[in-house]
Amino acid sequence: MPTKPNILVLCGRNKQRSKTAEEIFKQDQRFEIRSAGVSASADKKLNTRDLAWADLVLVMESDQRDKIIEIFGRQIPKIMVLHIADEYAFMDPELIAILNDSINDLLLSEFNI
Repeated sequence: MPTKPNILVLCGRNKQRSKTAEEIFKQDQRFEIRSAGVSASADKKLNTRDLAWADLVLVMESDQRDKIIEIFGRQIPKIMVLHIADEYAFMDPELIAILNDSINDLLLSEFNI
């Protein structure tokens, strides 16, 4: 069986959106998942080890992608923007539905899983 892809999910502070994504997908056997935040006040701050681990980075907003490129340069894994606004609480049912649809679609298109 091929190696499972490593998916890194990021939002601003790693409190709501990315943490929800990690929570709902952590038992998924198709891939490995981690979450972090790009803000200085993030619960778990993004670092170079996270980026080195990741096969694909998912961010919630395009400004987060821009910040990662500004800080870490362009020698980073593929980054895709989910376009999910910072308006949801941790484990909000609507957020869960959006993340399920978005991430499952990307897994199919990027890794055929």
